[in-house]
Amino acid sequence: MAVLSFLGTASIIGGGYYLYTQKDVYIETAKEKVTEAIMGAIPNMIEGMMPEIPEPEIPMMPTQTGGVMNSKPALPL
Repeated sequence: MAVLSFLGTASIIGGGYYLYTQKDVYIETAKEKVTEAIMGAIPNMIEGMMPEIPEPEIPMMPTQTGGVMNSKPALPL
């Protein structure tokens, strides 16, 4: 019974030590996954926020010309 208790305690301590020594690897892996998820989501978010921009219309050439301008100078009032 004492041997099983020792093995259980030793495995808990060993697992804790392993996680403590490997914590930087786990942190970096989590940061990379979060960064990839955010970088994948940002373009979709921006596209959803952008309004539709209509195509510019090119004005048609006029078919008639306007009236003739008065050639006399206007009198000041």
